[in-house]
Amino acid sequence: MKSGAWGFRRTFGRIKRNQGLYLLLLPAVVLSLLFAYKPMYGVLIAFKDYSPALGIDGSPWVGFKHFEKFFHSYQFSTTIKNTIVISLYSIATFPIPIVLALMVNQMRANRFRRFFQTVSYMPHFISTVVMVGLMLILLSPSTGLVGNLYKLFGGDAPDLIGSAGWFSSIYVWSDVWQHVGWDSIIYIAALSTVDPSLYEAATVDGASRWHKIRYIDIPMLMPTAITLLILRVGGLLGVGFEKVYLMQNDLNITASEILSTYIYKIGLLSSQYSFSSAVNLFNTVINFLLLILVNQISKKYSENSLW
Repeated sequence: MKSGAWGFRRTFGRIKRNQGLYLLLLPAVVLSLLFAYKPMYGVLIAFKDYSPALGIDGSPWVGFKHFEKFFHSYQFSTTIKNTIVISLYSIATFPIPIVLALMVNQMRANRFRRFFQTVSYMPHFISTVVMVGLMLILLSPSTGLVGNLYKLFGGDAPDLIGSAGWFSSIYVWSDVWQHVGWDSIIYIAALSTVDPSLYEAATVDGASRWHKIRYIDIPMLMPTAITLLILRVGGLLGVGFEKVYLMQNDLNITASEILSTYIYKIGLLSSQYSFSSAVNLFNTVINFLLLILVNQISKKYSENSLW
């Protein structure tokens, strides 16, 4: 009891000494409790036949009924496959921002370097709606750039947006073009912390530019890259909703129906609140387990992990 009381007094004393810092932290804690943790009570909807008239507490408990319904539905394999395909495709492009950061770091002309960075950052600020609108215009088989190029050579342009086989490629590579510059910022910041004396010593030892990149730059980027990769893999089933939904049509639906769009349709459009909550909870649990698994693998085979 004495040790417990002493520990409490010591903790209270530490809080009192740093009360200004804890006071600054208080609004963030309150906001997190109100908007992140309090809504978790709504997870109960996934285990009930929810009715807005009865409320969460008054709705009958049905256990795992909605989960079993999703696992046995014809949409289960389709949505899971499409989500994983798009997500893994996106993860495969993960090294591109790193390559861009290494290229920018090797530029010696500051004016050209600033211009290149500005140009590569700008697409990030284009809204998703505008971005998809540009894609629809450019890839239109009748009036778009692709259609006019095919007409120039006397051919018939394919409907790329309406093709299920092209959907994931269009989604991923347009995403790369839009965000690669922005995603490279964190790697450029990491490279800016490299001690210039390391480059000078490497030059004295006769190291080429490639050797400096391989033995100085890349090792400096690895902790940051591994951390971001863990987070990316931890969101494997969390493919963004807005862009996929805007690109979706009746012709590419077999490749574009992912978990987030399916949840939206059954939850808000069809008013199956409990079923959509169950699907979303399944998505969240799988992502959480993947995050833990990838983090443990990283901790085992490298010195980098989230915790």
